[in-house]
Amino acid sequence: MATPRHLVLLLLALAAVAEAAAAADEGPRGRRLLVLLDDLAVRASHSAFFGSLQARGFDLDFRLADDPKLSLHRYGQYLYDGLVLFAPSTPRFGGSVDQNAVLEFIDAGHDMILAADSSASDLIRGIATECGVDFDEDPEAMVIDHINYAVTDVDGDHTLIASDDLIQSDVILGSKKIEAPVLFRGIGHTANPSNSLVLKVLSASPSAYSANPKTKLASPPSLTGSAISLVSVMQARNNARVLVSGSLDLFSNRFLKSGVQKAGSKKSHERAGNEQFVTETSKWVFHERGHLKAVNVKHHKVGETNEPGMYRINDDLEYSVEIYEWSGTSWKPYVADDVQLQFFMMSPYVLKTMSTDKKGLYSISFKVPDVYGVFQFKVEYQRLGYTGLSFTKQIPVRPYRHNEYERFITSAYPYYTASFSSMGAFFIFSFVYLYHK
Repeated sequence: MATPRHLVLLLLALAAVAEAAAAADEGPRGRRLLVLLDDLAVRASHSAFFGSLQARGFDLDFRLADDPKLSLHRYGQYLYDGLVLFAPSTPRFGGSVDQNAVLEFIDAGHDMILAADSSASDLIRGIATECGVDFDEDPEAMVIDHINYAVTDVDGDHTLIASDDLIQSDVILGSKKIEAPVLFRGIGHTANPSNSLVLKVLSASPSAYSANPKTKLASPPSLTGSAISLVSVMQARNNARVLVSGSLDLFSNRFLKSGVQKAGSKKSHERAGNEQFVTETSKWVFHERGHLKAVNVKHHKVGETNEPGMYRINDDLEYSVEIYEWSGTSWKPYVADDVQLQFFMMSPYVLKTMSTDKKGLYSISFKVPDVYGVFQFKVEYQRLGYTGLSFTKQIPVRPYRHNEYERFITSAYPYYTASFSSMGAFFIFSFVYLYHK
């Protein structure tokens, strides 16, 4: 019969197992999102987008951008895991939040969706610029396209664009192709050419340009054609992700539920591609897709299982690592054929592509170079849309000890022969010299 003490131990063991199982299925990011609005009416006009986030398990905290009690952290800990900034016209944030606070939030590894429009303030433009995106300097400018506009805007100023120039990436946009054009009305931007971390997700057509639709053009517009980005994303070196959209309407219920027909096309779609577009890109931004992790990094001599504290030159060794991808609900094996290992000291002495068992395990065998010193096992993996992997393990490599060399080295036989022949010749010469008359 189980005693109370045994029951307590059993319950503790079960709790530990449950906690370990929950940790194994825990996602790479938290679920707390701060949504900043410049008008609470946006909560209703964009409820479909917010509803999709809540349906995926996110906890949304709606606040006015100028709330005097606004704060991103408390007692040195961040209160939120992500930020949705739908307050394009706000000139300043309330409380302790300012531009630097938002940038520090991103520098700490958190994610953000920023949506602007023609009323974008200097504050919003400044945050976008720091993320590698430059909006049109003309505050009255909007993206205009007299060819690729939505047919509902036939008699208007052609600022309602139907764009289908999307990035070719299943990681960012999902495996299901977005068939319908995406409706966009707002301001254009360019990606800073010196920032290789920024990607254009939705681009304007070659016939588009950025200008004030209410005035006639007095000079050629500064932003034209496919150089105009409508939606861009940035993944920082710390794997924080940011999406910048020049249109707040892009996320609105009206655009998500509206039909669309592109000018010059006979094909009409019951729903624009906005709902699928914003859902898939938000999954990527908040690390529901494209997040990699590496676990169980091991190395040992061939035929052994224990990890040594040192290798010897010319040893045969094996290296292995397990890589998984977050699918939104669980960790799945990541399968690729381009994961490489470097055996590194100042420069790579060994650079090889690892083989995979298609179940997440990557491994390779190689011979330690005939060079001693302090080496590193280094894996640096960067792939479009995925979080970067970079991890190292340091290991010293020693030369042979004096008693580990072969007694006679095959390649040295000519030298052995020369030595013994010299000794023999000297003996013969001495004998002849001493005893020959």
